[in-house]
Amino acid sequence: MRRFCQLITAALFTTHASAEPLALGAPLPVVTQQDQDGKAVDLATANTGFVLVYFYPKADTPGCTKQACSLRDAYADLTGKGVKVFGVSTDPVKAQKAFKDKFKLPFELLADEDGKVIAAFGVPKTMGFAKRQAYLFKDGKLVWRDLAAATEQQAADVLKVVVASPK
Repeated sequence: MRRFCQLITAALFTTHASAEPLALGAPLPVVTQQDQDGKAVDLATANTGFVLVYFYPKADTPGCTKQACSLRDAYADLTGKGVKVFGVSTDPVKAQKAFKDKFKLPFELLADEDGKVIAAFGVPKTMGFAKRQAYLFKDGKLVWRDLAAATEQQAADVLKVVVASPK
């Protein structure tokens, strides 16, 4: 019985991926999902300039809030460099809206309840939650990815890449 419990625990807390994460140079996936207002957002239409798609496990939790607020606090710098930001989690529309409003997040949050965006990017899930990761595209091609994305350093990490990127 003890071995059975160990196997169940391991299965619950092990990260599983439905696919490999996007490789550098990969195109921005063609995938549509609802944002915090229930509006359909087609990520493929945001394929000029820089596009940051970051994944977080759960809205309004400590690490996810630090990550989102890092991007919020540097939003003027990011948009000044031409970066469009999208946050993605498996939270429903209502939870994404509450998270955005509570923390005054200036970017769109995608409610990926069915996991279409997570699958398109190859982001691992644990217990139904997306792993914290970030993907930066330039003109529709992946130029940087962080497969263990930082929380309060997320914006600084992205800005370093953008500043170092050839024009």
